[in-house]
Amino acid sequence: MFGIGMPEIIIILVIALVVVGPSKLPQLGQSMGSAIRSFKKGINEDDVKVVNKTNEA
Repeated sequence: MFGIGMPEIIIILVIALVVVGPSKLPQLGQSMGSAIRSFKKGINEDDVKVVNKTNEA
């Protein structure tokens, strides 16, 4: 997965903890998860629209 291993993930989490702070970290994780879910949903909706348009023609 993009060449990111466990040591890199730990370094990223430590940097996020220092920059954002421990009290805001859960909020950041929740907003990131929500953004990823909505992005995936938007991509899937676009795929369905494209398939439906090709079937109608």
